Amino acid sequence: MVETDVVERDTFCARFKAHMLKVAGPTFEDGTSIAEYADEAGPTYWEDEEQRAFGPEECASADISYWEPA
Repeated sequence: MVETDVVERDTFCARFKAHMLKVAGPTFEDGTSIAEYADEAGPTYWEDEEQRAFGPEECASADISYWEPA
C-alpha cells in the first residue's frame, strides 16, 4: 500500500468518526460506544470506492439513517 493511501484512509476514517459522534453523540441508547462502532464501520465505507466517493460525512450520515429512531 502506498503511504498516501494510508493517509487518505486514515483521514477518511477520522472524519467519518468525528461526524458520527457530532451527529449521534458518544453512545447508543444501550450505552455501547459509537466511537468503537465508527472505528469498525468507517474503513468498510472507505474500502468501497463507490461509497468513498460520497465522502466520509455523507457515508456517516447514511449509516446513521439506518439506525432505529431513539
